[in-house]
Amino acid sequence: MSTETRPVVGGTPLPALPPRPSVASRYVRETLLLVGRQLRTIPRVPERLSDVTIQPVIFTLLFLYVFGSAIAIPGTRYQDYLLPGLIGQSIAFGVIGAGTATATDFSTGVIDRFRSLPVTRLAVISAQVIGQVLEQILGMVIVAGLGLALGWRPDVGAGDVLLLVFLILLGLFAFTWFGVLMGMIVRSSDAMQGVGFAIVLPLSFLAGTFVPIEGMAAVPRFIGEWDPISTLVAGIRHVSQGTDAHGSWPLEHPVAGMVLWCVVIIGICVPLALRRFRTTSAA
Repeated sequence: MSTETRPVVGGTPLPALPPRPSVASRYVRETLLLVGRQLRTIPRVPERLSDVTIQPVIFTLLFLYVFGSAIAIPGTRYQDYLLPGLIGQSIAFGVIGAGTATATDFSTGVIDRFRSLPVTRLAVISAQVIGQVLEQILGMVIVAGLGLALGWRPDVGAGDVLLLVFLILLGLFAFTWFGVLMGMIVRSSDAMQGVGFAIVLPLSFLAGTFVPIEGMAAVPRFIGEWDPISTLVAGIRHVSQGTDAHGSWPLEHPVAGMVLWCVVIIGICVPLALRRFRTTSAA
């Protein structure tokens, strides 16, 4: 039977080294440490939260009191139509915030410092995603709270609330992964903001956020019916207000369509983000 041989100094055996933690425990611990690092930067740079604090308030007030005075939605009040759409739009705009933060970390050398440490690569990206999701949750709370104060009256039960929270978190997770991947591809945070707005803003306007898709012309209606943000908005509106949309299969089955879109986005973006991270690490 073999016995463990320990180093001896001055005739006294040194204490045994603690067992090496498993890969899973290392990943969880490193991810939590990096998330904490990301959240600790907020008090030092509070303006980074402007996209989830100031921007949602401006969008809510602007579109409610400008569009609300000129648009009539049959069968519902405009507050009840608009606020679920703004929640979906806020989730989609998380692409820009996540991409900008990721591009900043890559361009300023933060990621290079992480590469010099024995840190799990997946932990670096996961921490970026989780930190951004936590920031976006703050934006969701602001939009929902302001909407309730301005007259939004969701028609939900206890089960609907749980489903709504699940859909919002799933949407945040999926679109944040897309933003992180975009942030790895572009060369700077300024470029990410330009590209992000060029992609997300038109799609959010075509998504039935402010006006029904059914009333659009043929080409924008076709784009809107297959726009993933449209399914996001329709799913949140269906759960919170009980309203239905018509057109493509995702719009007529908004909850299933939203889950399917999010799974597709995650399934594409996660491996591509990990591959991009490995590629830039080797460069």
